[in-house]
Amino acid sequence: MNLTEAYQEARAQAVQEGVQLERRQVVENLLRFRFGSVDEELSKVVDSLLQLTPEEFTPLCLQLSREELLVRFNSHG
Repeated sequence: MNLTEAYQEARAQAVQEGVQLERRQVVENLLRFRFGSVDEELSKVVDSLLQLTPEEFTPLCLQLSREELLVRFNSHG
């Protein structure tokens, strides 16, 4: 592997990490908006929500109750 390939791989990885961080912030902001804060229980749900597409997790964050989110996603963790 030459230096250019190594750089391109490192850059692609950094971009992917940035996208994942941004998605995490979006999910946490949605939950904070709905419930006032993201406590330890809700933060455990975030990882499960991040496995979904934005089109899937957005309505769940906005429509399900806190208890419904905990029941639905804590059983997958």
